[in-house]
Amino acid sequence: MEVLCVGDLFLSSERFKEAIEKEMGGDSGTIREVSWAGEKAEDQHHLQQIMEQDGPEAVPTPEEIVEAVGDAEVIAVHFAPIPEAVLEVGPNLKAVVVARAGYENVNVEVASDRGIAVVNLVGRNAPAVAEQAIALMLAETRDIARVDRGIRAGKWPKEFPQTPYDLYGCTVGLIGFGQVARQLAPRISGFNVKLLVYDPYVDEETISSYGGEKVEDMDRIFCESDFVSLHARLTDETRRFIGKEHFELMKPTAYFINNARSRMVRYDDLYEVLKEGRIAGAALDVHDDEPLGEGNPWVELENVTLTPHIAGSTTSTWENSVRMVAEAVKEIAETGGATNTVNAESLEKT
Repeated sequence: MEVLCVGDLFLSSERFKEAIEKEMGGDSGTIREVSWAGEKAEDQHHLQQIMEQDGPEAVPTPEEIVEAVGDAEVIAVHFAPIPEAVLEVGPNLKAVVVARAGYENVNVEVASDRGIAVVNLVGRNAPAVAEQAIALMLAETRDIARVDRGIRAGKWPKEFPQTPYDLYGCTVGLIGFGQVARQLAPRISGFNVKLLVYDPYVDEETISSYGGEKVEDMDRIFCESDFVSLHARLTDETRRFIGKEHFELMKPTAYFINNARSRMVRYDDLYEVLKEGRIAGAALDVHDDEPLGEGNPWVELENVTLTPHIAGSTTSTWENSVRMVAEAVKEIAETGGATNTVNAESLEKT
């Protein structure tokens, strides 16, 4: 089987190649490499953000990838765009394996029409994102980033608008109970928290097995929680589904945590609530504009901790990513198909 490994400035084609060769042993077939052209990682990340909202046709066509497809049967890719122009030049393509849970960089509609499976990786960075959620909770309620900034500015800050309190014994509300939340639940249990979970697609027994209490009304999460942590997937149903009406339900001492996707939240509403001091604070790893840019009003708020979309960026995440890609490639080579596809229904019709 012939595989094209498409690297970028975050995850190289060489790492894909090495993982596939290791997984398949001496029967790895032909593995070729190409890199998505670019000089700055932040530029590629910005293009990825555009694709998250508007898809791969909204960014420049990667001619270097178009030219490299050839007779490849599988494309292994991370952030690089896989638009119609790439898919249509691959007569032998069977699958595109994306080294992420998100697959917005692939034109799934065209892939489905051409009978090409789109495979994503579920849970590859879940442990890292779960631990970042706890880090953000602690950083915000204990003013870690604010204290650090103050000391570096020659101050010795000890007083802040909000009163710090222990995470231990608090009520933590989770919105969404997928892979990340299921990694978070056992990690945060050591803090003896009361865990409330809103996810209409997960049954009560599953949530209870992780020590959580299933709630039927999302409003209860906002009313009762000391920390509201978002872990849903971005879909048409969840796009901008959290806003002012929810933030106004929160306790004045409560915090909002988001290291999932920014476009599930009406950030203008969140900004106003924070600016008014209506809630204690927020911690955000994901943003509508990445990077924020000079003069962005979010950097002026003192009751928010900001990180640059790094929740899943750990050594174990990159190792998991290439390993899981390699496992998917091996499955395709051995069976002709993949268990985990995002367009299975469309493929069955071809």
